[in-house]
Amino acid sequence: MAKKKITVKGLTIRIEQIKEDDYISLTDIAKQSEKSRPGILISSWMKNSSTLEYLEAWERMHNPNFKSNHLDAFKIEATKNRTIIRPQKWIEDMGAIGLQSKKGKYGGGTWGHVDIAFNFCYWLSPTFQLFVTKEFQRLKKEEFSKQNLAWHL
Repeated sequence: MAKKKITVKGLTIRIEQIKEDDYISLTDIAKQSEKSRPGILISSWMKNSSTLEYLEAWERMHNPNFKSNHLDAFKIEATKNRTIIRPQKWIEDMGAIGLQSKKGKYGGGTWGHVDIAFNFCYWLSPTFQLFVTKEFQRLKKEEFSKQNLAWHL
């Protein structure tokens, strides 16, 4: 399936369907902040204890293969000052599915399930999160209208 895009405040954000779910590029979202590189922002978000609680709750709800027995060690390591937490580490250590990490110049970056992407947006800027949410909802409504029209034809 072709990648979809939304534009929020002049920023193009890629959306990709993985299995049946939409994943939004956290790398693209992080570009809205001119203060830091996307990878650094994503790593900083992942060091936040509230973020780890959210990711844990999301994985427990959606992932029967979530390795929760590794969680305490992961949290201890994540809170150390000199530790850099990368999405790949979370994915590999925890068997996580809510985040995806892809290599490549054009399709690469960190992708989050739409629920997780909205959480990341909120951490960056609650106002920006509202804009992303509204634009995503508009896209889904447009997709539904096209599918419904095709079904009727």
